[in-house]
Amino acid sequence: MSGDRPSPLVIERILRDREGIWQQIVAERDLNALTVRMLASSAIALACYGAVLGFFHSPLMALTSALKLPLLFLVTLAICLPTLYLFNLVFGARLSVRQSLALVMVAITVTSMLAVAFAPISLFFLITADDYHFFKLLNVAILTMSALVGLRFLTGGMQVLNDHGPIASEAANAQAQAAPAAVPGAAVPAGSVPAAVPAAVPAGSVPAAVPAAVPAGSVPAAVPAEAVVAGSVPNGATPDAGTTTGPAPQQVPAQWSGQPTGVSFPPGMVAPRDQHSWSDRPVRRGEPTQRPASMTLLYIWILLFGFVGTQLAWTLRPFFGDPGQDFSFFRSIDGNFYAAVLRSIANL
Repeated sequence: MSGDRPSPLVIERILRDREGIWQQIVAERDLNALTVRMLASSAIALACYGAVLGFFHSPLMALTSALKLPLLFLVTLAICLPTLYLFNLVFGARLSVRQSLALVMVAITVTSMLAVAFAPISLFFLITADDYHFFKLLNVAILTMSALVGLRFLTGGMQVLNDHGPIASEAANAQAQAAPAAVPGAAVPAGSVPAAVPAAVPAGSVPAAVPAAVPAGSVPAAVPAEAVVAGSVPNGATPDAGTTTGPAPQQVPAQWSGQPTGVSFPPGMVAPRDQHSWSDRPVRRGEPTQRPASMTLLYIWILLFGFVGTQLAWTLRPFFGDPGQDFSFFRSIDGNFYAAVLRSIANL
């Protein structure tokens, strides 16, 4: 499924075509449309789940919870998004505001869709277990687990942007420009790296001791005259025109890892790189030797997002509605979210 043919359900595309979503964010292609779709999907899903939470108290509480739960996530995003954007600017990720918003909206969309997927389970316990503290802890656990999965998508997306963003492109270009300079020009053409054995040895320059088990193509067939050093042609062989003959000095032939027994290259000739060396392995920028600073700051931002979200949830309460109290749109600010969870655990 391509990014140009979006799925009717944005969550389906996020889950099925994750790489396409990251590529679209990296390229900043149609991000406004994608962000609006994720915003609408998240608001509808959170409203449905909030209604289930409020039904524990009354239909009026269900209506207010359906309004307040999407508001909780969006206000938390508005508070924390500038911090994420500035963190990435300071530590070199160079994400635009639209890219940062799209990344966080992917996490919120996954969180909201997983939460609404648990809504039937929550509704089942609402009907069969009339226990306020149990119902509250159950739904806190559901929201926490959904948020952890959503944040997993956020960290994965940030890693992809680190690997394929502007900094990774600049590093790849610099490496590509420096690579030809490190290879001797007489042995390897500019811009190419030999994969196994150079195809440039003149006929007759290979020693007679080459075993028959050497695979075809692994022994070079021709080499330019200037690449053959004096004494490199074995005794009894007829050198090509332009080569220099003379007494063979005692020189150690070039060796390489995995070289067959009895096969050597003339002194002065560049031995081929190991077929398992870096030249044949694909470069995986997604496997850095150390975690980028932007990823470390992202984890710090996730903790900040969690603290802001839980405090804001405590400020916007009630979402469940204690059946022993009358309906109220807001409650007075006293205590904190974590103390209320501990009290609910103690009252089970």
